[in-house]
Amino acid sequence: MPDLLLLALLLAAVAIGWWLGRREKWVAREPPATTPLAREYFVGLNYLLNDQQDRAIETFIGALEVNSDTIETHLALGNLFRQRGEADRAVKVHQNLLARPAMTQDQSERVQLELARDFLHLGLLDRAERLLQGLIKEAHNGELRITAKRSLVDLLEREGEWQAAVNIALPGLVREHEDIRRAASHWLCELAEHERHSASPVLARRHLKQALATDPRCVRANLMLADMSMHTGHYRQAIKLLDRIPEQDPAFIPTLLAPLARAYRLLDDEAGLIRHLQGLLDKGTFTSVVVMLADSLCRHHGNTQAALSLIVHQLDQTPSLGGLDYLLRLYQQDEGPEDQRMNQLQQLTGKLLQALPRHRCRRCGFSGELLHWQCPRCRKWGTTKPLSGVESE
Repeated sequence: MPDLLLLALLLAAVAIGWWLGRREKWVAREPPATTPLAREYFVGLNYLLNDQQDRAIETFIGALEVNSDTIETHLALGNLFRQRGEADRAVKVHQNLLARPAMTQDQSERVQLELARDFLHLGLLDRAERLLQGLIKEAHNGELRITAKRSLVDLLEREGEWQAAVNIALPGLVREHEDIRRAASHWLCELAEHERHSASPVLARRHLKQALATDPRCVRANLMLADMSMHTGHYRQAIKLLDRIPEQDPAFIPTLLAPLARAYRLLDDEAGLIRHLQGLLDKGTFTSVVVMLADSLCRHHGNTQAALSLIVHQLDQTPSLGGLDYLLRLYQQDEGPEDQRMNQLQQLTGKLLQALPRHRCRRCGFSGELLHWQCPRCRKWGTTKPLSGVESE
């Protein structure tokens, strides 16, 4: 950030110097007069060279007259304040610009957008929303209008105004921007959650189907539809819905396992669960699938032999801490709980597994035990996925 600040200030100094050069008039055979503006410029440059950045900024702002040639420099300084966390100072710069009649309509709209961003940064959401709504309705610059829509959608999302955010995003932003499309499907899932808690399952299903129409890869929508089918006793329907998830995103196979096993066991169909899990193994090697399949084989056959054979083979092909932990549990069952060495090993692997994160955001790297549909750190939707590999599951 200090390097960025220094670069911005140097650019501002260069811009001011260039502008001064345009204004200076040289008189033949007479030394140039030092104007007050030139003095302010050199004072600001002196502050900058002496690493007094705040005083340099104030001097440049005071010296720089607002006109069509200096709008860009004022905007850059205002944005610099906001990036430094001084959005209140950015507001003053941008409001000062709006008070001047020298700007074109395009410049005025740009300043209004930056001022709305200042208000967002300060948490003054009502003021930001009014500015953004006005730009969306009246801005002549199409690209700026799209940017205003994205900013308004972000504001509505922060306030939990899911339906309003969907209304702004559909269809234009959703069609053109993948991140907005993914986010909109989750806003519709949030609406469905609300309808479920309000005992409106018909509306909830409508929102979930709209979520899938908006983003066919929305795993969350199928998980919620499957859960609703489970609650109404439609276990076969729940299995069909869960079976769509590997085609949407194979990374979420570990997430569907618990409801899948519950549905088959409520149907008293352990053999069906075994066949389904064997099919999932063809779509990717997940330790959680192998462990659940081994557990189902134990239940189905009444002994550990098939499970042991499966786990040993799998560990030989793809070693993992979760597979080793389950193998030790199987050995405990065969050799009895009195084997202290086996108990100690299994306790150790269990503690190691508990200390490992289960999910990670593919965008910012935030990790944790729970699956967050919106990453708590970067606030992106649908970027957090289950972890797999040697030290996962």
